[in-house]
Amino acid sequence: ERERERERERERERERERERERLERERERERERERERERERERERERERERERWGL
Repeated sequence: ERERERERERERERERERERERLERERERERERERERERERERERERERERERWGL
């Protein structure tokens, strides 16, 4: 009985571990999308400066 209890405890621990890993990957993808949006805004500002320089 105690053995099964410890087994269930280890199982729950593995569950929590997988959950933490999943959340970590989720946050990593979110940060990646944020960096991508930032680069896009930077390119947009660059094009804006180009147009101003040529007086368009």
